[in-house]
Amino acid sequence: MELLDVLDENGNYTGRTEERQIVHSDGLWHIHVGVWIMNKKGELLFQKRSMEKKVNPGKWSRTGGHVDSGETPLEAIQRETYEEIGVKIPTDKFKLLSIRKEEVYLTNYKVINRHFIYSYFALVDYKIEDYSMQEEEISDLKYMTIEEMEEAYKNMDDSYTFVRWNNIEKLIEELKELRKNIK
Repeated sequence: MELLDVLDENGNYTGRTEERQIVHSDGLWHIHVGVWIMNKKGELLFQKRSMEKKVNPGKWSRTGGHVDSGETPLEAIQRETYEEIGVKIPTDKFKLLSIRKEEVYLTNYKVINRHFIYSYFALVDYKIEDYSMQEEEISDLKYMTIEEMEEAYKNMDDSYTFVRWNNIEKLIEELKELRKNIK
């Protein structure tokens, strides 16, 4: 059973915890984390969501997930990367890029996803073969360039979760800036 801390609409903890299913069915505010993992070549890691996933099955996305009750967002992103792709990135390697408030209504899934998304960046020196996939969560991994990501967005390639995000252009520019700092 996955328990999540419930927040108010301003991102403050309420002291209440609920099961993930209730959080989504009742539209309760909670925290989600995601990380843009970049290798030393300046490529971004994408994972293909399992076809068994309720939301966005079979689509390419970044690594991420929910913040469990009692966890910090930083602890959660480290845990999620370890669970989903089998690497334990040190917490000092994660850089917080933004915190975004978002409401997504998925009527076909009966999900009201109200969350604060903590977006991180991590520069790593891993090759695809260094990762091990959590098969319940993901079915494939790949690196792609920011330019390929940008092209997928321009073409509204629905096989990627990010193509429908708000402010994706700003994110792409930020990732390009971070890529410039690779030594």
